[in-house]
Amino acid sequence: MRKIINSTYISLDGVIENPQDWPSLGVEDDAGTIQTELLLSCDALLMGRRTYDGFAPVWPTRSGDPYSDHINGMAKYVVSSTLGDSSWNGTTVIKGDPVAEIARLKEQPGKDIVQYGFGRLSYTMLEHGLLDELRLWVHPFFVGGGGPEDLLFRPGPAAGFELTETRPLKSGIVILSYRANAR
Repeated sequence: MRKIINSTYISLDGVIENPQDWPSLGVEDDAGTIQTELLLSCDALLMGRRTYDGFAPVWPTRSGDPYSDHINGMAKYVVSSTLGDSSWNGTTVIKGDPVAEIARLKEQPGKDIVQYGFGRLSYTMLEHGLLDELRLWVHPFFVGGGGPEDLLFRPGPAAGFELTETRPLKSGIVILSYRANAR
């Protein structure tokens, strides 16, 4: 069975929204390599509507490197009740029951499925035992602001995880990898 791996950037004060606007931490060779390795180990990308709205205008304009070429060529699934058809190549819009559709995707043969960002879709997957691994990229600073939709914490189901790896990077970012406890 395929795993769903969530990879999320988070600041020390719990902000997860708009990491592209965060302070630069300088050149970090390992970060790009680690993200590319994760993406290349997967053959599908799962997104909520907010992540899709951030990714769809950007990634189709890029090519010529392994990350851009893979993300543009892989199967993409976006959960949304309001999005029409997608113009981003290989994107399927899931309008019906996301739990049933995601469970079906996990049962299909293939590589793992990656999800970026942590929002309502992630909490729904937690509630139904569909999220297998969580990788938190803890950035060593406080963003200093953010509303409820900008923070990792939101009301949701209780869920337990087992720490499987701690990976500090030269920039001070620490990647904490967790496996979801079996339900």
